[in-house]
Amino acid sequence: MRLGDGIVRAKLPNGLRVIAQEMHVAPVAALSVWYRVGSRNEHGGITGISHWVEHMMFKGARKYSESDLDRLISRNGGVNNAFTWLDFTTYYETLPADKITLALDLEADRMANARFDSRAVALERDVILNERQMYENSPGFRLGEEIQAAAFKAHPYGHAVIGYACDLQALTRDDLYAYYRQYYAPNNVVIAIAGDFDVRDILAQIERRYGQLKPAPKAPSVAAVEPPQKGERRVVVRGEGDTDYLALAFHAPAATHEDYMAFVALDSVLCGASGLSFFGGGGSNRSSRLSRALVDAGYAADVDGGLVPTIDPFLYTLQATVMAGREVAEVEAKVWAELDRVRRDGVTRAELDKAIKQTRAQVAFSAETATNQAFWLGFSEVIADYTWFTTFLERLGHVSPEDVVRIAHRYLTRDNVTVGCYLAQDKANRGGV
Repeated sequence: MRLGDGIVRAKLPNGLRVIAQEMHVAPVAALSVWYRVGSRNEHGGITGISHWVEHMMFKGARKYSESDLDRLISRNGGVNNAFTWLDFTTYYETLPADKITLALDLEADRMANARFDSRAVALERDVILNERQMYENSPGFRLGEEIQAAAFKAHPYGHAVIGYACDLQALTRDDLYAYYRQYYAPNNVVIAIAGDFDVRDILAQIERRYGQLKPAPKAPSVAAVEPPQKGERRVVVRGEGDTDYLALAFHAPAATHEDYMAFVALDSVLCGASGLSFFGGGGSNRSSRLSRALVDAGYAADVDGGLVPTIDPFLYTLQATVMAGREVAEVEAKVWAELDRVRRDGVTRAELDKAIKQTRAQVAFSAETATNQAFWLGFSEVIADYTWFTTFLERLGHVSPEDVVRIAHRYLTRDNVTVGCYLAQDKANRGGV
């Protein structure tokens, strides 16, 4: 189905969905393959399995060995990688346009024929456990993991993508392979491709390679619904270092909720524009409200906000690095004062227009290449459909100052927050806490 702007959407008989966009600005093409499986699909006992399966996809399949993958992509002038997230696992390649069939071949091979050699599984267990240990050296990871666990009581968004060490130590090769067979099937996949090609030809190339792959039985749906939070929650983490950190995490709407776009605008007012804010992190706009109140006033070294688009309701997180000589409680009080000011005094039309204009620029920048275009088209098809992306700026432009105030009243409340503090032991030993 041709949808305009060079975008075509198709579905193969085996359930595989394709969204393709012709972009003739450069002789390159980008492929991203999206599996509808991430940490959201896990439960206690198998946390981290989605990420581990992703690692195993680089250990070779029937046609392409482990050594073939990176060698062939780089030899043909391309780049490739993968990542696992809450709602999906994604593999992507960018190549010269006349070499993109190599990526199609590679991805079809590991979709159906990944080996899961027992020795490779054992070696990768150590790699992932070491990866987790590396993360544990980061105050941000340790604090974030505790906040997620405290914020969610029912939904699997409550555990980190990397998983818990006890589960990583217990999972077996058969567990991983069964999980792969359950979720790595064409009826659980979106292929997004953008670049310098004829779309009719690329669809034929995809059907030739993927059309004969067999679908799997429908994967279990995620039925858990997080109950409303009815009071403030707090976590404290103590660890190495001489810097304290503060985070406030509020339950936030899913990407398809009617409140989501107003929340994007509110984040831009508070923390600065950050595009589609996929992995969080506010922009560097020093004129944002929280930057002026915390950084310019000497309470924090930096402050940012993260509103991640997700299938189910997740979190909006405000994070601050506490300035030397200041206390966490002081910084928290300043954050609440700014949130109270939004609820009490609102935002001006000029302030909102500026925030939206800056966000528009960030979004445009984040989608200007074939690689990014394939990414956002595939991402949108997984969490909603492609129009979530193509209408993003239009919907953002309809947000009013009254919408922003309404969102602040509804979500940024003390009954809807999990407050996390990382208290540095070196600072405490010097009498700073």
